[in-house]
Amino acid sequence: MFSKSKINDPAPNKDADASKPAVPQAQPQSGGSSAPKPNEFKASAPKAKPPASVLSADLHVTGNMKTTGDIQVEGTVEGDIRAHLLTIGETATIKGEVIADDVVINGRIVGRVRGLKVRLTSTARVEGDIIHKTIAIESGAHFEGSVQRQDDPLNPGAKSAPAQKPNPAS
Repeated sequence: MFSKSKINDPAPNKDADASKPAVPQAQPQSGGSSAPKPNEFKASAPKAKPPASVLSADLHVTGNMKTTGDIQVEGTVEGDIRAHLLTIGETATIKGEVIADDVVINGRIVGRVRGLKVRLTSTARVEGDIIHKTIAIESGAHFEGSVQRQDDPLNPGAKSAPAQKPNPAS
């Protein structure tokens, strides 16, 4: 089943050349080339998406959070949050900037919201600017601030192209 490797031998000799045919013979005994392929297949297979990280209602976080995954906030966060999908629960309060591909707001945010898709539900309370690509505001949502559409709202330096005035030629 196992054979001694000749890789670490101090000097090659003519016996090393004789051992080369032994290597292919050892592979079929260990199940052939099919044994390594399942491991390779598992490594290249797409991984299942992990569940969202949940910050419970009794949790108070001070500081910034950043993930490529999803976050569901039910507690209080004093700091900025960056995520793929961010869900703000009805009991949640965020004091800081929120940046996500998809933002669903059921609770309270005091600060700027940046998202490709932003949705304010009927229980949402937002005090701050919203920079978005698409937005939905349900009846009953409270919002104080400005709304600005941008093609790339996740990039803080991006400007809305149609809103800019042309420069006068001198």
